[in-house]
Amino acid sequence: MNVTVSKPPLTIRLCGPRGFCAGVDRAIQIVVLALKAYGAPVYVRHEIVHNRYVVEGLEAKGAIFVEELNEIPPEHRQQPVVFSAHGVPKSVPEDAQARNLFYLDATCPLVSKVHKQAMRHQRLGRHVVLIGHAGHPEVIGTMGQLPEGAVSLVDTVEDAARYQPVDTENLGFVTQTTLSVDDTAGVIAKLQERFPAMQAPAADSICYATTNRQDAVKQAAPGCDLFIVVGAPNSSNSKRLVEVALRAGAKRSVLVQRAAEIDWDDIGDVQTVGLSAGASAPEVIVDEIIQAFKARYETTLDLAVTVEETEHFLVNRELRDIELTTQDMAFVNGTASDALPSRPKPAV
Repeated sequence: MNVTVSKPPLTIRLCGPRGFCAGVDRAIQIVVLALKAYGAPVYVRHEIVHNRYVVEGLEAKGAIFVEELNEIPPEHRQQPVVFSAHGVPKSVPEDAQARNLFYLDATCPLVSKVHKQAMRHQRLGRHVVLIGHAGHPEVIGTMGQLPEGAVSLVDTVEDAARYQPVDTENLGFVTQTTLSVDDTAGVIAKLQERFPAMQAPAADSICYATTNRQDAVKQAAPGCDLFIVVGAPNSSNSKRLVEVALRAGAKRSVLVQRAAEIDWDDIGDVQTVGLSAGASAPEVIVDEIIQAFKARYETTLDLAVTVEETEHFLVNRELRDIELTTQDMAFVNGTASDALPSRPKPAV
């Protein structure tokens, strides 16, 4: 006798915006276009964005990832090397030129804008206070735009309370683009309380995509039994979404890279699950996670959309005449399921 086992009901609150931002889209596109224009290999300094789907997919197309330029063999010096979306210190393009390397800069234009704001502060005689996380590639790149000693890094409110500048009357701040909006507001408030003369940048440093994704999570998180953020453990903006979800009212929040990382035995009795993705996480993994829940629950999707994003950033001039195929565009947009590495076992 056949017995039909009913699946428990579940609502998934799917955040929008989520996933790839314009800067990530542009960076991936630059590597794909470079491979088409110049052939393999194309070297990429550091992960182009913090996501294994992207990195492994580009490796399969002929990209080679290196941490430093001296890893590029002499016989490949005529092949392009791409700098990641996080930005690089000024010393990196200088090193590339000294080695006669052809490079393409995939730095997000919004990160470049922070670089310019930091340099503007210095040009106006201000010591630069950078609010950000030590060791993050974007922070290393921003600090590397100015001479050593010209930038002080402040991470937390406690750091801001301890910070002792040489000249309290000539300070200017900028921030990493992927920080928690609320946390950063607290750090800035503490600095401004202590140093009223400190100057803000001419435009907000935290990028639109970070702000938009955090706003959507804040809307969706209240009442969620579990909130899942798709993203890499080294992705700053993805980790911030986990924190935002908890503060906004989710009972639990976790960061996963693939559906296979979800501990189904530990989920417990859930009726509402929030779902978002960091700015470097592809939509195909969001779909994978939705399908994994559908295999186990009678699932209803509830869209939590706060704003529509229409931003688009042009690629480097050298690449603008190269055309991408439909398959290429699916990979660039994060929707190419055939590019997913190491597929997880199907749900049982």
